[in-house]
Amino acid sequence: MSHDSSGASEAERFASTHWSVVLAAGGHDDSRSREALAKLCATYWYPLYAFVRRQGFGPEDAEDLTQGFFAHLLEHEALATVDRAKGKFRSFLLASLRHFLADERDHAQAQKRGGGRSSVPLDVASAEKRYALEPADPASPDKVFERNWALALMEQVLDRLRAEQVVVDKRAQFDLLRDCLMGDPDAPRYADLAVQLGVSEDAVKMAVSRLRRRYRQLLRQEIAHTVSTPAEIEEEIGHLFAALGS
Repeated sequence: MSHDSSGASEAERFASTHWSVVLAAGGHDDSRSREALAKLCATYWYPLYAFVRRQGFGPEDAEDLTQGFFAHLLEHEALATVDRAKGKFRSFLLASLRHFLADERDHAQAQKRGGGRSSVPLDVASAEKRYALEPADPASPDKVFERNWALALMEQVLDRLRAEQVVVDKRAQFDLLRDCLMGDPDAPRYADLAVQLGVSEDAVKMAVSRLRRRYRQLLRQEIAHTVSTPAEIEEEIGHLFAALGS
């Protein structure tokens, strides 16, 4: 199955990634850039929410502040200040959130920061369950953000891979092999998986190899959505894996 039949060059494909679209629009009133920005925020909102929580805010305030931050991004010309030479979406978001929180503290605003609007859908109940599982170590809010960003990105890639497998009627196989893709030490042995799938152990190994190869391709594509140039992809991959290991 071909995943890139357009024949477009890497540079051409990269020009259409979400963050590149946002950067190209800059601070202008561009509906396409706002849509791309909203999509990225919807994917990567939890690391920001966890950062706010680690700053000492309770769940309700963290929800209000996160929504208010997204409303600020989507309604103001915040993108006009992005340094295109350092245009990682991850870095831009964290720096912008820091400024937003500092402004909120200075103004001591009591009204609902999001203005009653949901700029980006947040499942706060699910987020709080996840936040309760955060390590109880004294990790800085920055490290919490970086680790959760890496996890959110990897989960997004797995969701995309699973969706592809559903299309080719291999959802059950993917669900069984998923843990093998990530090197989970608790993943079932290939021999056990072969019995469950009714295939040979070699067939399982080949299936895992294909899925890992496609996962790496999708990982690069997803990271491309969050950096400003193709040259930054490898650097970002290294950074994210370092964040997971810290």
